[in-house]
Amino acid sequence: MKLNFNRQHTTIAVYAFLVLAAAILFNSLLDNFPSVRGLVSTVAGLLMPFVYAFGIAYILNPVLKVVERVFLRRLFGTRIGDKPMRALAILLTYLFSAGMIAIFAKIVLPQLVLSISGLIAKMTAYLNSTETWLPGLLALLGDFDISATIETALRQYADTIMSSAMTMLKQLFPWMLSVSTGIASGLLTIVVGIIISIYMLMDKERFCAGIKKIWYAVLPKKNADWILDLAAEANHVFGGFIGGKILDSLIIGILCFIGMSLLGMPSAMLVSVIVGVTNVIPYFGPFIGAIPSFFIILIDAPIKALWFLVFILILQQFDGNILGPKILGDSTGLSAFWVIFAIMLFGGLYGFIGMFLGVPVFSVIYMLIQRFIDSRLSAREMPVDIESYCAPDAPLLRTSAQKQDTQDKPRRRGAHVPYIGRKKTDSDTHKDHNQDQS
Repeated sequence: MKLNFNRQHTTIAVYAFLVLAAAILFNSLLDNFPSVRGLVSTVAGLLMPFVYAFGIAYILNPVLKVVERVFLRRLFGTRIGDKPMRALAILLTYLFSAGMIAIFAKIVLPQLVLSISGLIAKMTAYLNSTETWLPGLLALLGDFDISATIETALRQYADTIMSSAMTMLKQLFPWMLSVSTGIASGLLTIVVGIIISIYMLMDKERFCAGIKKIWYAVLPKKNADWILDLAAEANHVFGGFIGGKILDSLIIGILCFIGMSLLGMPSAMLVSVIVGVTNVIPYFGPFIGAIPSFFIILIDAPIKALWFLVFILILQQFDGNILGPKILGDSTGLSAFWVIFAIMLFGGLYGFIGMFLGVPVFSVIYMLIQRFIDSRLSAREMPVDIESYCAPDAPLLRTSAQKQDTQDKPRRRGAHVPYIGRKKTDSDTHKDHNQDQS
């Protein structure tokens, strides 16, 4: 018996089967969520060296370009091939980066250790002074029968305090072992990431070409072009923001150290490192770095802590109004409101890294949404610039009285009614033809 298939019914049946299969798969994922989460966590841990490798290669790629194109190409010309040239450029790039890190550690680490040691010594002195005036305070409280109340309360909670202390001591060794294992694993991951990043930089053109080939193979040319254009825009945003923000924070850290040294403030190196590191976070970074720095100086010199607040305010005004715009420009294209929104959102989700990378990530998302809105408006033959919707006489912002006044105005006989926002009819086409002839 010959079966006659209806194409429309077959398509509906296929879609229904796919929806049912997706629902069953989703329900299975929910039922086994802990196992799925563990699997995802394991896979993410295995891929982490590649994530580190991509980050290292992305940061060092601008340095590699300068070394290869500006120095080596001018020095050797065409006397050596592209592969040896790239290998030598990678070697010099990593040696330069390692040298900069070593110099930074040589200069900064001893100062940090000295500042922390001085801070601990000050805290010890404060504790010793507390021991001298605490007996007098207890004697004063004894005159009001308050010390007896405190003693009774301490005895009541003594068992709880001792049990908590014993629990903490029992958990101390496993915690130290876990921390040591985590540090060793992290260092191993970074080393593996550095090795993988060398291979990425060595064949970066082939990697990019392979990704383009995949997109053009699985997608129509128009969609592949759109994705590659988006990737280029994202690379421009990320590269400009990350590189510019790191340079800006480095300059601010150096200026902070110079200014604090000239003003004779304590813990200049420690505070400058804190200010420089937190400055990579837009808007909130200066405040995040200033709060612990203020208390560090307050322990040593209370008056100078107040002068530090004035100094850091002047420094951040210089950064926000002069240095930052010169280095970064408008790399993200976001207003202050959306920058703060991105920092709050991604900072709450991913912590410090989210506060730093949330701005360029949200900038790309914002660009996608803006392009979608502009394309929809262009398809409806409506303006895409925001100023058209801010004007008092904009059609979308007119009050009901203005709209009624416009509708009540007598229209000249034979006048052409614009058809933006509605479907063009045959009468509209006939009127356009008559107007062209006239």
